[in-house]
Amino acid sequence: MLQSELFWMEPVVPLPLDLSTLDSLTQSAKDYAVLNGLTYLTGGQNDTSDLVSFAPFALLPSPVPRALFVQARAVQKDFNLLVHRVSHDRAFLSRCLSSVVKVDNFTASLFHIYEQVQEEGVTQPICLGLHRSDYLLDTTTNNDAVGTNGVTACRQLQLKQTEINTIAAAGAGFGEKIARVHKHVLNLLGVADAYKHIPENRAMDSQLDGFVAAWEQYGSQKHPGLVVKRYSLRQIAEDAELKSDKTLFMHGSEVAVVYFRAGYSPAHYPTEKEWSARLKIERSRAIKCPCISYHLAGTKKVQQELAQPGVLERFLEDPKAVSRVRATFAGQHTLEMGLEGDQTVQMVMRSPEDYVMKPQREGGGNNIYGEDIRTVLNELKDFEERTAYIVMDLICPAVVQNYFIRPGDWPQLQDSSCELGIYGVFMAEGDQVFHNKQGGHYLRTNGSSGGDGGVYVGNAVLDSPYLV
Repeated sequence: MLQSELFWMEPVVPLPLDLSTLDSLTQSAKDYAVLNGLTYLTGGQNDTSDLVSFAPFALLPSPVPRALFVQARAVQKDFNLLVHRVSHDRAFLSRCLSSVVKVDNFTASLFHIYEQVQEEGVTQPICLGLHRSDYLLDTTTNNDAVGTNGVTACRQLQLKQTEINTIAAAGAGFGEKIARVHKHVLNLLGVADAYKHIPENRAMDSQLDGFVAAWEQYGSQKHPGLVVKRYSLRQIAEDAELKSDKTLFMHGSEVAVVYFRAGYSPAHYPTEKEWSARLKIERSRAIKCPCISYHLAGTKKVQQELAQPGVLERFLEDPKAVSRVRATFAGQHTLEMGLEGDQTVQMVMRSPEDYVMKPQREGGGNNIYGEDIRTVLNELKDFEERTAYIVMDLICPAVVQNYFIRPGDWPQLQDSSCELGIYGVFMAEGDQVFHNKQGGHYLRTNGSSGGDGGVYVGNAVLDSPYLV
């Protein structure tokens, strides 16, 4: 997209900042970030594994139209219910993924576990979901400049979903903490009533409420207290014990809830031990977050199928809920073998810059853009391997200037685009819903010329919404 065609929003304060202000503000923001826990372990360096750094962040919060923020929050409970119902429709999941599992070994391995558990009978019918639905602020055909009051933006921007994350939906803790940093920064800049524009964010509390509710639903109230421990899949494969009644024990302690912080990438399963651990957990009485069916319900292929006419009505009986969900969908296109998939190939090859090609992967950095799409499709267009991907219309997000603060770098003024994530917390047993809530938010910002990928793969910085 040409620079003149971009949809620009006004930053929270006039930019650029003078060098003296920028220097003092950056140092104060870094200090405040560290003091308020916006930090992470950087991993082993020079034989040391306890080095801490601040997480990269935007110096200023990004403007987000209040109406779109409200819309994103309002539809989350619909998405929570949709994931649950899709995950319980074996025929639908099997049909959606039938071509993918023939050519994608990772998805096939997940699906094999799903099939084995289904054939044996699901031991634990209670499902816990901590989801995050991600959106971009998509521009319409009117590319006029946005006024400082944000009213024009509300009329000309649309909320469009990029994906829904059903496994390892990270960022809740950082999402809360970066808001405090931004309130501090705006206070130093003399911005009046900043707290009225930066919304309350209880993402961590909401997720903890979900874990406690699952722990209680499992029947753990009889135990003296909730204990949280972290293990790798390999450790679980080697040390976890599955009793005859399918109760899962780890080092002598009964396991009530299992949360997967890993397990969404082929790299997380370097040996068969990791796969055996995943199966052992799925076969157990422990409540999983997510269970294997929730994991599969979050794949890109399922997302593409749900966007087709008439499909949402299979899972959501409320017409208003259907309308709320469908309003967030970008165009989705199949690459199945046959006429419809061939038409998608021809359409995308004519203008690859208008689309994004997605594999069945999570974690960021996997999508294919622009001329790279043409290159890949030239190789795959006549082969079944193309069915491992789906195609989505490229979302053209609004752009705003901001400073990115990264460890070791001087802040540079950049054109940036933000991605809004809304958390959902859901727990149910079949048709009986115990817990369905919208659970806070998480904003991350990329340079407008960058590809996909979040803070954890190095492409984005932490951010918070400034409602306009």
